[in-house]
Amino acid sequence: MNMISDSREHLVVIGNGMAGMRTVEELLKLVPGRFRITVFGAEPHVNYNRIMLSGVLAGDKTVEEIVINSREWYAQNDIALITGDAVTRIDRGDRMVHSASGLSVHYDRLLVATGSRPVAPPIPGLSLPGVCAFRDIADVETMLAVSREHRRAVVIGGGLLGLEAAWGLKQRGMKVALVHLMPTLMERQLDAAAGQMLQRDLDGRGIAFFTNGQTEEIVGKHRAEGVTLADGRFVPADLVVLAVGIRPNIDLARNAELEVNRGIVVSDDMRTSDPAIFAVGECVEHRGKVFGLVAPIWDQAKVCAARMAGDENALFVSRDISTSLKITGVDVFSAGALCAASEHDDEITLRDDRRGIYKKIVLRDGRLVGAVLYGDVTDGQWYLQLMRDKEDISALRDRLVFGKALAGASVSAEPDYASMPDDAQICGCNGVCKGTIVSTIQARKLTSLSEVRAHTKASASCGQCTAQVEGLLAFAVGGAVEKRKKTVCECTDAGHDEVRRAILAENLKTMEAVRDRFGWKNPEGCAKCRPALNYYLLCAWPGEYADDAQSRFVNERVHANIQKDGTYSVVPRMWGGLTNPKELRAIADVTEHFNIPTVKVTGGQRIDLLGVKKEDLPGVWKMLNEAGMVSGHAYAKGLRTVKTCVGSEWCRFGTQDSTGLGVKLEKLTWGSWTPHKTKMAVSGCPRNCAEATIKDMGVVCVEAGYDLVVGGNGGVDVRVTDKLVQVKTEEEVLEYAAAFMQLYREEAHYLERTAPWIGRVGVTYVKQRLVEDEPGRKALQARFLRSQEAAQVDPWNERVKGAQAHEFQRLPELART
Repeated sequence: MNMISDSREHLVVIGNGMAGMRTVEELLKLVPGRFRITVFGAEPHVNYNRIMLSGVLAGDKTVEEIVINSREWYAQNDIALITGDAVTRIDRGDRMVHSASGLSVHYDRLLVATGSRPVAPPIPGLSLPGVCAFRDIADVETMLAVSREHRRAVVIGGGLLGLEAAWGLKQRGMKVALVHLMPTLMERQLDAAAGQMLQRDLDGRGIAFFTNGQTEEIVGKHRAEGVTLADGRFVPADLVVLAVGIRPNIDLARNAELEVNRGIVVSDDMRTSDPAIFAVGECVEHRGKVFGLVAPIWDQAKVCAARMAGDENALFVSRDISTSLKITGVDVFSAGALCAASEHDDEITLRDDRRGIYKKIVLRDGRLVGAVLYGDVTDGQWYLQLMRDKEDISALRDRLVFGKALAGASVSAEPDYASMPDDAQICGCNGVCKGTIVSTIQARKLTSLSEVRAHTKASASCGQCTAQVEGLLAFAVGGAVEKRKKTVCECTDAGHDEVRRAILAENLKTMEAVRDRFGWKNPEGCAKCRPALNYYLLCAWPGEYADDAQSRFVNERVHANIQKDGTYSVVPRMWGGLTNPKELRAIADVTEHFNIPTVKVTGGQRIDLLGVKKEDLPGVWKMLNEAGMVSGHAYAKGLRTVKTCVGSEWCRFGTQDSTGLGVKLEKLTWGSWTPHKTKMAVSGCPRNCAEATIKDMGVVCVEAGYDLVVGGNGGVDVRVTDKLVQVKTEEEVLEYAAAFMQLYREEAHYLERTAPWIGRVGVTYVKQRLVEDEPGRKALQARFLRSQEAAQVDPWNERVKGAQAHEFQRLPELART
């Protein structure tokens, strides 16, 4: 390879992944421009965040969104990037690397960051089409292609990677089974109890598990058709994903006669047995350890870069590290010893199955040596710091498992950023610690979260650490950062919550009164605040406040969804997805009589009549009303559907009458106005055919009763529900449903769905209000039932009787507003 004459030392990097490029980034910070840099990447892509591949698989991210360094970044930093061309040989004598395409490049210093490769068990069938690993973008593209054509998947491996693959494929609509050799999931990060709780929760979300399952063979003639287990069980599959582990990629180093063991052996300065060659990442072995987590690899990158820059004191030390993860919406944390090593160790546990919380700490000689948290990981970093301090905490022994607040340690509402060590990891996805964030904020005089993300990458990936980053921003600038209050609109400085409180506390019963009370800049309000105030008043004063039709969106005013060609969509309600010949006959008659061009079954188990002319709406409603059908509120900020499966009446797996319960839920909750649209579902068993775990409220029927889950969203930003409670009777389901709906109605902001609302207030708060406060729950239920007395009026029937019929002459005007 011909290179332009350059007297600088030439650094060649083998591996364009996260570890190698993090080292280059650190080097550019320390000695920008000192090295001429060439990077070889085996994949045809730029550097991307491999941790976020699960988000791409699930549909939460695109490949572009997980890119760490763009091609422009390489060019800006004068880095020669060679992608899609793997290095095949290192010639240490001539200091040359040779690639698959025939390139030969001389190096002065070489950085090996070849990462790891998936472990493939020695079983027949691995080469069949439909079998892949879950390691890179190509694997994800393979999985997505299969998911578009087929419906069944088996994932082999119950570690983090396997669970992420299983959940991503489930989100893509596949029926997923997971085979795991061990008796419990994630046995390296969780103890048996936490692993069992995780399996129970994921089983309730529709993933089937085959634990103690040793895969004997992948079966298929022309492509994968399933897997056979050693005990004779057969699991059908169109896609088989291998996620049984990773192994350091050391072939290149071994062939170059570098010292290797399980990984490429490196010393404390990240040098290999050849002083001119460094190595970092999952391919290395340091003092007998290999690495698969981000935090120690980022430490390696810093030390390696410092050594290349001339710092002879930089040493890599493997620290106590923690695993803090969110697995399909469930928070888990582990650090240190998962179980007592001997009878002299002190193992303390706290378990609350109703709330889905499990905590265990392990003490040895009065010192904390391990912690496992499931469901509530608030105190994870505090436990980790206690482990690192290695101080005798015997005096806290009886209270320690209850967390920092109840253990007697000083605690405040916000984390103590001043006492937090600089090396405390804040962003796990990008390996950013407190010291880096604070020093960058102060050096660059950053004032916003977006600026911090741009300069440090902290919270730029999954976003779980956003609150901590915002807190560090305020800490770093001395508290001068003000979080901008979310106001109702530009007409006012008042926020949603204070407006709602004032409406009740000060007996405000008109929009004019509210606007006067807060000094609205626009006395008439605007298109944003009028619908919000109208809803808040309707919710606060049911039966008293008169709904203002002019403060509604056009679809709500005309009780149909306007389409792009100016026609309308009409969706009659089908209780719990049930229908009968009379209703179907009426739909057929309406379709023929009014020449409706399209009839479609919706995702919510109803029938949508598309292409209805505006002048035909009253006639369509009249014919449907005569068959006993009412508006399905497909246009409303209110309950849309209650989706059901056939349940115990017909299905051999059904545990309860899901259809009957779905009908009762829908008849209880229809007609009420809510901050945003709401959807419910009832699944008759944990196989979850009705997809209850991505609804605003879902019910999963189990042998013991009913699991109630809340806060799901199957839209653009998919959110899986949180477990609320398990109850035994249908009456309890209906009570909780009414109370949950009313709590959401009373406290969410207008146009805020349940998913972001729960994300904002926290599921713990919702549980406190509904599960732990029985009198409060019953009061919410009573308020909901009282509001339903005024709300459950069919708007189609009202229009057919002539009420407000004149508005149909104003449809063009309404559509413009």
